[in-house]
Amino acid sequence: MKVVILAGGLGTRISEESHLKPKPMIEIGEHPIIWHIMKIFSAYGFNEFIICLGYKGYKIKDYFFNYFLYMSDVIVDFNDNNKQTILNHSAEPWKITLAETGLNTMTGGRVKKIQKFIGDEPFMMTYGDGLADVNIHQLIEFHKGHGKFATLTAIQPKGRFGAIKFAENQRVDRFQEKVKGDGGWINGGFFVFQPEIFDYLIDDNTILEKEPLENLSKSGELMAYKHDSFWQPMDTLRDKNYLEELWKSEKAPWKIWK
Repeated sequence: MKVVILAGGLGTRISEESHLKPKPMIEIGEHPIIWHIMKIFSAYGFNEFIICLGYKGYKIKDYFFNYFLYMSDVIVDFNDNNKQTILNHSAEPWKITLAETGLNTMTGGRVKKIQKFIGDEPFMMTYGDGLADVNIHQLIEFHKGHGKFATLTAIQPKGRFGAIKFAENQRVDRFQEKVKGDGGWINGGFFVFQPEIFDYLIDDNTILEKEPLENLSKSGELMAYKHDSFWQPMDTLRDKNYLEELWKSEKAPWKIWK
């Protein structure tokens, strides 16, 4: 199953760093946050990624084009036409499609643009700026079990985002963005989609979290996998510093790999 990562937004709420690099390239420890996200999926055996690029996407391309060299011991022989010899490497077994999805394209539009890379099969999707210790295997089994078009991972922060209202059996009855302070369940990303999701995505201006998810919920095709453990977005510099502290203290809950 392929993993789609939305990595094209401007990241204006963390502008202290995102004016120099795309938000997914902001580092937690010595690695950009997108690396941490990919390591989570890779730990569960999912190593094929489609990264939706937009703002400063060339920096993400540069990172992955050179990643193999970054992770290897290399000999450069200036006496032999700068011959490069890779001695050993510890790079992950990743296959990565870097897809240009436009500077101003909305979230749903970005997903629509990578349909050709997905084909007629289910896929996972998440945002390029949030970390969690979601059990990906359990998420997928939950998705397969209900037979609907879409599953989102619902988390319960201290109420500063939008709320999800549930009907029976964890079916999403309503999806309401940015209701502050109610402590309700919210969209934490980490989606699983059937290919039918593309029928709900119209054009570049489609915001996934608006009409598509709302229409899926109205038609009874959106389910929520409840995750009550660690989840943390990186919206502000304060969030970034918090994640940095967890990583440096070796207490990062999302680090499930060895």
